[in-house]
Formats: sequence, structure tokens, C-alpha cells
Amino acid sequence: MKDLKCLFEYLGPYRRDMLMAALLIIVETVFELVIPVFMADLIDVGVTNGDISYIVHKGVQMGICAGLALVTGLLYARFAARAAYGWGARVREAEFERVQRYAFSNLDRFESSSLVTRMTTDVTVLQNAANGGLRPLVRSPIMLAMGLGLSFWMNPRLALVFVVCAPALAVILFLVVRKVAPMYGRLQKAMDGLNNVVQEGLTAIRAVKAFVRGEYEEDKFQSVNEELRSTSQRTFHLAALNQPAFQLVMYTSIVLIFWFGGQMILRGELLVGELTGFLSYVLQVMNSMMLISNVFLLLTRSLASAHRIVEVLEEEPALDSPPDPVTEVADGSVDFEEVSFKYHAGAREYALSGVNLHIGSGQTVGILGGTGSAKTTLVQLIPRLYDVTEGSVKVGGVDVRDYDLTTLRDAVSIVLQKNVLFSGTVGENLRWGDPSAGEGELWSACRAACADEFLTRMPKGLDTDLGQGGVNVSGGQKQRLCIARALLKKPKILIFDDSTSAVDTATEAKIRSALEGLTGVTKLIIAQRVTSVMHADLIVILEDGRIHAAGTHDQLLASDPIYQEIYTSQMKGGEDHGGPAAQREKA
Repeated sequence: MKDLKCLFEYLGPYRRDMLMAALLIIVETVFELVIPVFMADLIDVGVTNGDISYIVHKGVQMGICAGLALVTGLLYARFAARAAYGWGARVREAEFERVQRYAFSNLDRFESSSLVTRMTTDVTVLQNAANGGLRPLVRSPIMLAMGLGLSFWMNPRLALVFVVCAPALAVILFLVVRKVAPMYGRLQKAMDGLNNVVQEGLTAIRAVKAFVRGEYEEDKFQSVNEELRSTSQRTFHLAALNQPAFQLVMYTSIVLIFWFGGQMILRGELLVGELTGFLSYVLQVMNSMMLISNVFLLLTRSLASAHRIVEVLEEEPALDSPPDPVTEVADGSVDFEEVSFKYHAGAREYALSGVNLHIGSGQTVGILGGTGSAKTTLVQLIPRLYDVTEGSVKVGGVDVRDYDLTTLRDAVSIVLQKNVLFSGTVGENLRWGDPSAGEGELWSACRAACADEFLTRMPKGLDTDLGQGGVNVSGGQKQRLCIARALLKKPKILIFDDSTSAVDTATEAKIRSALEGLTGVTKLIIAQRVTSVMHADLIVILEDGRIHAAGTHDQLLASDPIYQEIYTSQMKGGEDHGGPAAQREKA
């Protein structure tokens, strides 16, 4: 209940609609409860005495009550739908906003498929519970209380049947809810698994087709789909037992009431109209109890979904701006001072250990190293995508933890190892770097990144639709567009994380020449080719998370065996291609 209480805070302006819907339910219930009283009088007075005017009078009263109940019911449906779906929209918005604030370490705790389920299916469960459960939640207790009260008022002896049946219904509800409650959590996890397989299959559909793994993916999908089916079947099979059990008790009660009521009529202790009216209250009371049980099941499922949603909302972002942040980056200098880092506090080994490195503003620095040497980890600490475990990283002479996050990241432009483009046109993607950039600025950035070479051949140029994830362009074209987007940001620090691996050496040389023209911008280039970094002011070689060597091309070529091996293998073919040393990842 604590989770639901937390989520109710997001009702906001829809709180009034929810209260209005509850009020309309109460009014509707009162109108419906009055009808059996009129019906009893109609039979016992009007029909018995043959008084047509009295029958018409009571009939009109019943018709008015039924009409008013219908109107209030329709108004309830309008207010309830607006409240439920408005509430759901605000909860989804809050979840999405919180995820946008997450650091990489927060995102490591949630699978993307699980986040999708929590923003869609789990919120839908809450919406359905609010829209479908508000009516019985408010109506049923009122119907139950007033129905029992009027039943005892009409005939206390006959109403004792409820005293026998109510405990049986309560026991059934308790057993069903106790068994079903934990199963709803497993059901949502099974939904996570299905979404994960669907997401992977659609994202990697080209790889699946290229490797002819369609049948394998179908089997994998069938497995998680079957898991979801079986979990759903077990859960709802038990939940469905609630209704027949209640109907059994309800019809047993009706038979007993007819039995005892018939005997009382024969003895002259009860009128037929009174029994008819009493039976109406019996049905209302029983239906109310059944609806209450259904509300409990809805509530049980919504509690599982609410807990999953609250987990997202209460996850505190691992990184945030300090109370009095620095709001201006002086220059592009970068200093690593005794930096050590591990991704998880409980990890036994550090990804980076004892890194000391000074990069002057405006310098070009190349970073080489084998797979797993923590090249990407190193540069991710600069825009504070992760926080160091030990030591400090300084940008412009200030610890990155002292900056306003937006200010720091606006000063650092990074072209990720995995190129990411979004649905939309080329121009829309490029304007991620500068939303106010004009067409001339866009083409200037494209020329610097050599993206103009293929854009000029496209009929729509900057208005070309890239499709989902940039599927309409090749890997090399995607890299060049990402570089153009980074250049539009006009940063103080520009980071290329193996961002020219998919372009030919001639194009790479053109891009490198364009970058040399950027004055006052610190450039860090992670590369797999010596030619990408050999003209840099400083080349850093990482090995096992430590700086193995640092220097210019000439210095490293003269003194460092690893750099010599890389250079020889790439530039001259090398005589020891298959030797142990060459088995290191060629940077």
C-alpha cells in the first residue's frame, strides 16, 4: 500500500476528477438501493389492493431513480476514465524523466526491456485498476453496508443467513489472494523476459538474417512466450476460482432464503412483496461481496506493478550536480590524478588503476591499447558519465564533481564507440549538437566530417530520412554523421572513441586534417590504427587499466616495444605476425 500511496501523489490535477467519480458512485448507489423499497410497496400495496394509480406512482418513482442512476453512472465513467488515464500519463512521464537523470551505473541495474515494461504494461495495470476498480471499491462497501442494514430492517430473522455465509466468503477470498499475490510479480518478470527477446530480435534483425539464425531466434522467442503463457495461465486460473466459489455461496444463500422465506409466508409472518424486496437486497449484498473480492485481486496485481514502478522512481541518480556548482569551464585541459575506478563497489579488481596524466588545453592525444585495457572507461570519466572510485579528474583545473553536470557535458563532445542515430532526418540528428544551427553550419560540419560526400548524392540532402536507428546509411556514413554532430556542439574537449574505424584511410586523413584546424579544442582519439594517432601531440598506451607508456610517435617508436610491435605489424607487415606478442589486440 505504501507504493500505491506514493504513486497517488502523481494524480495532481486529476485528483478532483477521481473525487468527483467517487461522489457520483455514491449517488448512483443510493438511487439503486431505493428501488427495492418502492418495489416492495408496489407489490404489497398496489398489486394486492389493485390500486392502479398507486402502481403507476411507484413505477414512475422507480423509473426516475433508474434514470438518475444511469445518468450518474455515465458521468462517473467520464470522470473515472479521465482520472485513470491522466494519472497513468503522469506516472509514465515521471518514470521517463527519472530514467533520463540516471547515470550509467543506475542504468546497469535495470535491463532496458524491464524499463519498457515498467513504463507500459505496469502503468496499464494501474490504469485498469483505477478505471475498473474505483467503481466497485466505492460502491461495494456502501451497497454491502446499506444492503445489510435494510435487510435486517425488513426481516432480522431472515437476514441471519448472511451471518452464516459471510465467513465462508471471507475465507475463500483470503485463500485466493494469499495464493495469487506473489504470482503477479512473477508474471511481470515473465513479461520483461518476453520484451527483452523481442527487443533484441528486432534490433539485431539484420545480423539474424545474415547468420541464418531465424529458427534459433524463433525457438528462443517460443521459450519465453511459453513461460509467459504458463505463468499467466497458472495465475489467472487461480484468480478465476474466486468467481465460481462466490457464486456457489450466493446461490446457496438464495435457496436458503427461499426455503425459510416460503415457510414464513405460509405462516403469515412475511409478505410476498417483502420477500421480493429482501431478495433484491440479498443479490446486491452478494454481488457487492463478489465485487470486493475482484477489487482485492485487482489491488493485489496493481501492488506488484506499483512496486516495480516505485523502484524506478525511487532509484536515486548516482551522479548529480553539487549544491553550489561551477557553471563555466575555463579551458579544455584534462588532469587525471591517481585515478582508480571500478564499475561496482564489490568488484575485486579495478578497471583503471593509478592513472596520472596531464593533457594541456588544445592538445591532440591518441590513446592505444588492447581490448579490455579500459580506453573507453578512461574517457568516460571526463564528462562524468561515471565517477572515479579513487583520485580525481579535473577539467579546466576544476574537479569534474564540482561542475554543474549540464555545463560540464556541454563542454565535452563525445563520439561514442557505438554510433547512435535517431529516427528522423539528417538535419534533425545533426541539430542534437546545436539545436539552433542553420543550414550553412550543418553543411560546414558535414564537410569537416566528410559527410557531404554522400549527402550531396542524396536527393533530399539534409532532409533525408535516416529510418529507425539510422538504418538507411552505412556504418562509415553513420560514423561521419556522428562526427559532424559532435563538431556542431563546438566543445572545449572533443573525444573520438574509435570513431573512424569504418571509414577508409583516405577519408580518415581528410577528417584528421579538418580536426587539425580546430584551435583551442582538446582532442582525444581512441583508435585501432597507428595512422590515426601518429601525428598526435601525445600518444598514451594503456595496458590492463594502467598507463604503460606515454610520449610522441618518435619517442615511443624508439623506446617502447608494444608501440614498436603495433607500428611494425600495421605499417610494414611485421615478421612476427603470429608470435605471442602479436596476439595482443592490435590497437
